[in-house]
Amino acid sequence: MSEIVTIGEGDFTLCLRLPERGMPEILSFGGPAVTPDPLFDIDRSSRINGMDVAVPSTVLLPTGGMGFFGWPAIAGHRGGRDFVAQFDGWMVERSGNRTVLNGTDAVARLAIAITLTAHASGLISMATRLTNRGDAAYQLDRCMAATFLAPAGDVQLMSFTGIWGREFQTRRELLGNGIWSQESRRGRTSHDRFPMLFIESESQVFGVTLGWSGNHQMVIDRTDDGRRLVHLGELFEPGEITLAPDESYESPVAYAGADTEDFHAFVREELTQWPGGKMSPRPVTLNTWEGNYFDHQMVSLKAQASAAAELGIERFVLDDGWFGKRDDDTTSLGDWDIDARKYPDGLKPLVDHVTGLGMQFGIWFEPEMVNAVSELYRAHPDWVLQIDGRPLLESRNQLVLDLTRQEVSDHLFAKIDAVLADHAVSYVKWDMNRDLTHPGGRDGKAKFAAQTRAVYALMDRVRAAHPDVEIESCASGGGRIDYGVLARTQRVWTSDCTDALERLEIQRGASVFVPPEILGSHISAIPNHQTGRRHTLAFRALVALAYHFGVELNPLELMDGEREELTVYIETHKRLRGLLHAPGAAFRLDPVDGRYVWGAASAEKIVVIVAQGPQMVGEQPAPLKLPDHVTQFGGKWTVTNLLPAKPQFIRISEGQTKLLAGEIGFDLANAGLAGLPLPMLRPESAILLELEPAKGDKTHG
Repeated sequence: MSEIVTIGEGDFTLCLRLPERGMPEILSFGGPAVTPDPLFDIDRSSRINGMDVAVPSTVLLPTGGMGFFGWPAIAGHRGGRDFVAQFDGWMVERSGNRTVLNGTDAVARLAIAITLTAHASGLISMATRLTNRGDAAYQLDRCMAATFLAPAGDVQLMSFTGIWGREFQTRRELLGNGIWSQESRRGRTSHDRFPMLFIESESQVFGVTLGWSGNHQMVIDRTDDGRRLVHLGELFEPGEITLAPDESYESPVAYAGADTEDFHAFVREELTQWPGGKMSPRPVTLNTWEGNYFDHQMVSLKAQASAAAELGIERFVLDDGWFGKRDDDTTSLGDWDIDARKYPDGLKPLVDHVTGLGMQFGIWFEPEMVNAVSELYRAHPDWVLQIDGRPLLESRNQLVLDLTRQEVSDHLFAKIDAVLADHAVSYVKWDMNRDLTHPGGRDGKAKFAAQTRAVYALMDRVRAAHPDVEIESCASGGGRIDYGVLARTQRVWTSDCTDALERLEIQRGASVFVPPEILGSHISAIPNHQTGRRHTLAFRALVALAYHFGVELNPLELMDGEREELTVYIETHKRLRGLLHAPGAAFRLDPVDGRYVWGAASAEKIVVIVAQGPQMVGEQPAPLKLPDHVTQFGGKWTVTNLLPAKPQFIRISEGQTKLLAGEIGFDLANAGLAGLPLPMLRPESAILLELEPAKGDKTHG
């Protein structure tokens, strides 16, 4: 019987059969492991015009040709020859939870290594390395990182789309008989085509994502027997990847998991590298952008920091405008020297003031970009990505620096290093505010792939030199959120849109793959700077409270009542963040009639946030049924706290009043079966409920 290689354990495994020739066959995926059986060695027959030799269609990284007529996951050639690859001689290397499958193609003179890892979180990851063993260059046109198997029949696909300011909009569709494909050519993860999918059928549910911040491709191909192959990998421009003799291409890493909690656990336990090796409580943050923009005045900034400390804020981030002669967005990107007009004594007086108040100090950079109106561009116009004979296309008044050139990367590191080394900086907001439109290098070839890897290398270099500094990934908001950049950062800016109503859907979508403590969410001023909407402070605060909580306004402009109310929400967040950010505690429900519900639960406390977006259509809301993993704690519970103190209910009954006042104890199991009969909220309002075991009850847990 053929050898079976099993990756993972329990109810989420990948089982492969290694053939004498050809790619490993996927026997099963997403369920329990299979055992060796003569069934797996029976050749499959096909129609009369099929191949005389059985050619499996459900294989890892199919190469095309030789009887496989589906979408090839690997493609290339050597001067028009060696355009078909067929690997054999499979060798298996095992080390702990890592398995490497090594194969060779003596005809095309290629070697392949497929690395499969079973993670403690339950995820399975896959990556591919292809090596040119020939004596001439090999043109690699496509090399997917991974292939996963989806069932036949009706399969629903959940993906994410959006635009600037409205990222992570959930899209659901039924897969058809043809190829489903998503490609992104923006040079960053993008706002509109995130490399994240969930695949749902009657028999199986699983998610996949690609750890890559550059151009990507995801393809779902229907096989001859009705099943589907799900391919994920990097997208190459023509001629972008040419392998010299003995040179290798290494793909990004692709991940698959059974549910959201497994993805969250992986990010928390393996992917995110925290200073000191462990996440500290996420500090409440004040970011100065919407409160100041480019108007930096030392006296005002110090006063804002003092006001922030009085509110209970723990981190002060100085955003754009502190360097060069940066009075607007048309100038000075690339000139990372402190603006002596705004800071005649440098940044140190402000940094010392902030840290003296007991807060961390953070600072904004956009290292990858340069303004044409800058000292750097005047001195080095050749340092930008460009294509000979084509116009330099500015976006946001920016051009893109060619980080693949060592002198450019060295210059940027020196500038960042100088600021971090000379000041008590705990945090860097690393921004990227434009797509790549003409990414050509000095050799005239496309540099999408090399630029992304060069950005990673610069981030890694900064982190190595300053291991105690956390980094936030911002890219016009949520344009660079993926497992590639999350391996190097501790926070993402979920969206430039701080409007609480818009954030309901943005944060719901983003939290499918990213834990709440990684997603930055701030209370903004009114009217909102992006939409002009006016929301209560309670609504703005509660929509942000469960995530990496912060403030995006000038605290000096708060009225007395607002200052006191904001203090309450900051104190509430600090009191609850241990639970809200605890492994396995978070939950979220699909919105029903505009009502969004999320929170976190333990045996000691349950936090439920309910937000009404648009006006309800129904006459009354359905009772709120808590999910099974929340009601499992059992016993009698009561409401112990309600925020805001005077919610915006459309109507409320006497019994509902008593329930929310904590005068009615209820069985937690019934909160899952029958549900909590909560009052109807006005549109664009929210409440927070804290539930605790009823006093004297001994049954919970």
